[in-house]
Amino acid sequence: MNKQLGKDDVEVGSQEVCYDGFFRISKLTLRHRKFDGETTPWFTRELFQRGHAVGVLLYDRRIQRVALVEQFRIGALAREGSPWLHEIVAGMIDTAEGPREVAARECFEEAGVVVTGDQLIPICDYLVSPGGVDERFYLYCALVDLENVGGVFGLESEHEDIRLATYSIEEAQQLMASGGVDNSATIICLQWLLLNFASLGEK
Repeated sequence: MNKQLGKDDVEVGSQEVCYDGFFRISKLTLRHRKFDGETTPWFTRELFQRGHAVGVLLYDRRIQRVALVEQFRIGALAREGSPWLHEIVAGMIDTAEGPREVAARECFEEAGVVVTGDQLIPICDYLVSPGGVDERFYLYCALVDLENVGGVFGLESEHEDIRLATYSIEEAQQLMASGGVDNSATIICLQWLLLNFASLGEK
């Protein structure tokens, strides 16, 4: 069968909310068309409905430095190293704002950096873990002045304790190579920068 399979080839029989807290988990009963034209039996899958997110790599093209945040992450608690991770600025899209608006807000909340829409360069957007999570991550590079940034930021109401520091491109590359960067969004952004920093030029 050469037909491109799509949403019309999936039938959801039922959907039950199993947990509805900070995140939501639903149990779906479904079946779908197969590549040979037949249909699968009914089966169940749990879907982690996390919502969508935005990430921003802060980059100063004049001094060729990036800024990364460092904060505690519950998902890294069982990690062999520290559960404090080096990451790009990021946040959930949990309001009526679009990705660019969330990007600007999070840059100020987590890094104290004011970012406008024309400073944001789209990198990509992707499904984080489509085997069981619906989250889509929108990634940007923000061209900003990092000459005098740094410190601790975050919202106390969200229990955030976020340290911001800057790194040369070489230092960021070494941090990534040594395993100091241990999350996909930050790796994607840094790899993108390594491929594109020359074309970004100087301010």
